[in-house]
Amino acid sequence: MQKLLSLTRKAISDYGMISDGDKIAVGLSGGKDSMALLAILAAYQKFSPEKFQLVAINVDLGFKDVNKQEVRATADYCNSLGVEFVVEPTQIYDVILERKEKSPCSLCSKMRRGALNSVAKKYGCNKLALGHHADDVLETFLLSFIYEGRVSTFMPISHMDRSNITLIRPFIYVEEKYLSGLARRYELPIIHNPCPQDKNTKREDIKNLVASLDEKYGCKQLMLTALFHPDRNNLWDKVGDFIKKS
Repeated sequence: MQKLLSLTRKAISDYGMISDGDKIAVGLSGGKDSMALLAILAAYQKFSPEKFQLVAINVDLGFKDVNKQEVRATADYCNSLGVEFVVEPTQIYDVILERKEKSPCSLCSKMRRGALNSVAKKYGCNKLALGHHADDVLETFLLSFIYEGRVSTFMPISHMDRSNITLIRPFIYVEEKYLSGLARRYELPIIHNPCPQDKNTKREDIKNLVASLDEKYGCKQLMLTALFHPDRNNLWDKVGDFIKKS
C-alpha cells in the first residue's frame, strides 16, 4: 500500500493531476486495476494537500450474465470508503452485436468512455480517473508501433474539450504486478468480465510478447525507463535545433 501510494503521489505531483476543489469520477470497470485505483485514491484523500471528492462510476455494458452479487459487493466496498457508487445502464453490447464489427474492442472502448464522460458531467465531476498503469503505457506504445506504424502512447493527463473534463491516470508509474498483489492482500471485490473477447485481443498478445521479452532479455524495466525518461522519448527533437543553428 505504501509503495503504491508513493508512486501514485509522485504521478499526481509530476503532472499536476489533482487540485483543490476537484470532484473526480473514478471509472470503475470492476477489474483489479480500477478497484485498486479507487482504494488508493481514497487512502490518498486522507492526507492529500489538495481537498477533493470522489465518485465511483460503473458503466453497465448490457451483458446478460453479470454477477449481481459481485456488483453488490462492490457497492458495499464503495460505501465503506464513503464514496458514492453509480451504475449507469447502457445497451453498448447490443449495439456492437448489431454492427458486427470485426474489431469490436475499439468501438466498445469509445462508447464506454463516452458514457463515462456523460455520467461524470451529470454528477458535477471535472476530472475522470482511469486505472491505466505502467504496463498499459508500454503495451499501448507497442500496439501503436507494431499495428499502426506510430510512435505513440496515451498521456498521463489530457483535457477533453467536448465534455470539458480532464482525464487523469494516477497509476502510470505503477506496474501491474503490484496492483494484483494489492487486490489479493486486501481482498478487493472484483466484477468479473463476461465479455467474450476478454483475453482474446491484440493487447493480450502484446502483454504476452512483453512477458516473453522480459523473460529472455530482462528488458521490461529498460523499456519503461525509455518511455518515461524525458531525454529518451523524443527521438529526433534535437535535429530541429541542429537545423536552426546551421
